[in-house]
Amino acid sequence: MTLAGVAVLAGCGSVFGGGILDTTGKVAFDTPMPVPPLADSHADASGRTVFELTARRGTTEFLPGAQTTTWGYNGSYLGPTIVAQRGEKVTVDVTNELSETTTVHWHGMHLPAAMDGGPHQPIEPGRTWSPQWTIDQPAATLWYHPHPHGETLKHVTMGLAGMVILKDEAEEALPLPRDYGVDDFPVIVQDRRFTDAGQFDTGTRGFIGPVGDTILVNGAIGAYLDVTTDVVRLRLLNGSDARSYDFGFGDRRSFDLIATDGGLLPAPVRLTDIRLSPGERAEVLVRMTPGEQLTLRSFPVDLGIPDVTAAMNAGRDTLDVLQLRAAPTLEQRGTVPESLVPIERWDAARASVTRTFTLEGFEINGKHMEMGRIDETVVVDTLERWVVTNTQGMPHSFHVHDTQFQIASIDGAPPPPELAGWKDTIYAAPHTEYVLLMRFTDYTDPDTPYMYHCHLLWHEDQGMMGQFVVVNPGERAGTPTSPASQPHAGTRAGAGPRTTEMTHDH
Repeated sequence: MTLAGVAVLAGCGSVFGGGILDTTGKVAFDTPMPVPPLADSHADASGRTVFELTARRGTTEFLPGAQTTTWGYNGSYLGPTIVAQRGEKVTVDVTNELSETTTVHWHGMHLPAAMDGGPHQPIEPGRTWSPQWTIDQPAATLWYHPHPHGETLKHVTMGLAGMVILKDEAEEALPLPRDYGVDDFPVIVQDRRFTDAGQFDTGTRGFIGPVGDTILVNGAIGAYLDVTTDVVRLRLLNGSDARSYDFGFGDRRSFDLIATDGGLLPAPVRLTDIRLSPGERAEVLVRMTPGEQLTLRSFPVDLGIPDVTAAMNAGRDTLDVLQLRAAPTLEQRGTVPESLVPIERWDAARASVTRTFTLEGFEINGKHMEMGRIDETVVVDTLERWVVTNTQGMPHSFHVHDTQFQIASIDGAPPPPELAGWKDTIYAAPHTEYVLLMRFTDYTDPDTPYMYHCHLLWHEDQGMMGQFVVVNPGERAGTPTSPASQPHAGTRAGAGPRTTEMTHDH
């Protein structure tokens, strides 16, 4: 889409959001925040940890007396939290009990392309897909969600998503809150809009995609969290389809950012707010005093666009998200550590390959996604410099599968401290250039691609996505097989023997 095309859209009020929304002080906060259960697991005969996820249709009562049709993993909405340790060999048996084909993508995970769960790993109704890999990356907050080509927005909107928590020895050696559901909480934030009949409504949208007027936290409206410790760790995930948030607290107190998408920062960063676009994560520590009530709020977010256009794309909203209620007495968790884990900063001058990516309309480098086309061929273990530029006057984002990257510069300047850690997703502000440094390690497959794409899900579904393969030196890219024509490698019907075609461990 050209800038002229965007101007035409801007004149069509029916496709844009409904103006400025302010829910400050208007949310009842009368629902205890659900804490997603930890995913059950068992060890198979080889000692591999096996998790089970079943995608199924159900109903959920978000609004009193209304049963909303939803999808979930092992339940009616969202899914359990998967917890795994670095070095652990895992299998996830994903069964599809829906009436349509889906996938499960492990967002932020380093793993073989055939296990990635993108559009080339479809799971048809009634079948089970069993990816296997070894956890080999630092402690981090990741997540999982569907990735079927052209249908990701629908599947995520219906409720298919869940959190992944990775652990390692370096994180466990630090004096941080890590007691799940006690002082360490997943906070999956989504916006939804409901029809008069209580069903999800995606008809109101800006250029960014569908915009909701109601906030869900872990699937609950008006959620509150009873806090029993003086320091609490919130693992914030922007699980929305299109909306970006600027998270802070109602009294504008400061908090400590300790981790971003790919794991811990070198040291805590003291902030009063943090912007998260769809798919981004942030781990924050907030200090509470006995008996107080504190509101997690999203303030008007800097999208890098004029206020009038920002208002049409959820950028001027102020939203009460979650209420924290401190107990009369609080268990002491001590002081926040001054340092966390070291990060070796890569030197952009040492990158041997530079790739450029231009974001415009619903295209990357002037192309829409094609399942049978490989756009980029990456040589394993090579430091690469990806120059990503949003040449348009409207919001986009950029997500890369399989790896965590470093932001070398934003419009030529060093990134701020909150963006100086490991990332897999960034907000791509209009008319802004981002230089990203990344290295793809361990896994090669000339025929099975990973994705890079805008994580505004409507944009992704319109084709704002490309494909790359990782190969050995001297090897050339193959041709990916269309999922519609390939045998269903790695899937099985019912409870038959697990196939082994999809097994690649590092």
